Amino acid sequence: MNNKEFINELSKQTNQSVGVTTQLITDTIQLLEEHFEQDDAIIVTGFGNFEVKKKMERISVNPVTGKRYLIPPKLVLGFKQSNVLKDKINEE
Repeated sequence: MNNKEFINELSKQTNQSVGVTTQLITDTIQLLEEHFEQDDAIIVTGFGNFEVKKKMERISVNPVTGKRYLIPPKLVLGFKQSNVLKDKINEE
């Protein structure tokens, strides 16, 4: 399902116009981004947890040349599904 299909499906289920639904999704994503920038974890009950994690710097080796190089530390977004979601997925 792509973004357009998702918006159309959500607008049908909520009896809202596509424009209102698009704005709602845009605002929701913007709010999530603001909290992720502040390193806040977001818990959606019945769905899962979103958390910003720091990956430490590491040394990597190019397998072709054998040259070693340093990969700097970075922040990544992690997601862990809830047991409720896991059970729903596994029962199908």
